[in-house]
Amino acid sequence: MTAPKAITTVPVKLGDRSYDILIGAGLIDQAGREIASRAKSVRVAIVTDETVARLHLDRLSQSLSDAGIDSTPIIVAPGEKSKGFATLEIVTNAILSARLERGDVVIAFGGGVIGDLAGFAAGIARRGMGFIQMPTSLLAQVDSSVGGKTGINTAHGKNLVGVFYQPQLVLADTQVLDTLSPREFRAGYAEVAKYGLIDRPDFFSWLEKNWQGIFDGGRERTEAIAISCQAKADVVARDERETGDRALLNLGHTFGHALETATNYDSARLVHGEGVAIGMVLAHQFSAKMNLASPDDAKRVEAHLRSVGLPVSIADIPGDLPSASTLMGYIAQDKKVARGALTFILTRGIGQSFIAKDVPPSAVLSFLQERHPK
Repeated sequence: MTAPKAITTVPVKLGDRSYDILIGAGLIDQAGREIASRAKSVRVAIVTDETVARLHLDRLSQSLSDAGIDSTPIIVAPGEKSKGFATLEIVTNAILSARLERGDVVIAFGGGVIGDLAGFAAGIARRGMGFIQMPTSLLAQVDSSVGGKTGINTAHGKNLVGVFYQPQLVLADTQVLDTLSPREFRAGYAEVAKYGLIDRPDFFSWLEKNWQGIFDGGRERTEAIAISCQAKADVVARDERETGDRALLNLGHTFGHALETATNYDSARLVHGEGVAIGMVLAHQFSAKMNLASPDDAKRVEAHLRSVGLPVSIADIPGDLPSASTLMGYIAQDKKVARGALTFILTRGIGQSFIAKDVPPSAVLSFLQERHPK
């Protein structure tokens, strides 16, 4: 079935695991038709959180029903704390209790937490079921719903347990973003800016000029989402399981994940996109400290992210934080560590990020001590 003209399609090319990302307004109402055209005689489990369920679940359920698709909702608490073993057990048991079979489909209907949790559950229930991403946050639409990374958090750190498990389809309804809080939207924008900072300097310059249109919901919003999805799809097609340059997508994440762990994933203090924003500024500042890039680039990144209302320094996080040494401990547990060697995504300038291996821990600790609020 051909997508309506109002819908932008971005292909993710992975051979027999290829799939499309559909981007446009009103896709929740078209979901049943799109799914039925690709998967015959399936039943679905809709994994979502209480907030998304209250706002949008009835529309999705009706769309599926209109297409002759039976659905079972599985509703969990909102927030990062649902990304753990306890909630994973609840979700997988609910899938099995609904007697869904391997050929049936798990829909992740929510933000990044739901996408990671539901994707992991789909990957392990009955040793792998059908899986569709329906991201409802900007962060999920441009990042976590694309590429097949799933997982949960543990006391040792973020996303340390999970599987690579590709969806069959991604439906990104841009209209649903109007129901996000300004804070949630800003947090997602950090991931949009990331693509410019990795290897698309012209895109970052465009964002500096057009970010207000993205926030206001103009044509710039769909354009920015499509460019971001294409950027990620291109990287995933080259390196599906992060053995090479897919690691570039982690720009800002090593510092950011450590800060999230330090706040015990308390969304009142820090959400993922905010951690990434601070992390990207720190990555540029650390690159300048290591004489890899100009301090002016770090100032430019900081200025842009601050202009949209994102936190840009460790001091911007409310409440007390553990010591720089403790933060280093969290960094040492990061999944990008290989045999104890620290790997960071650093930069030689705007849009010139690269994978830096064997980064001296002493240099990172010294840098954190300089940046840590007294």
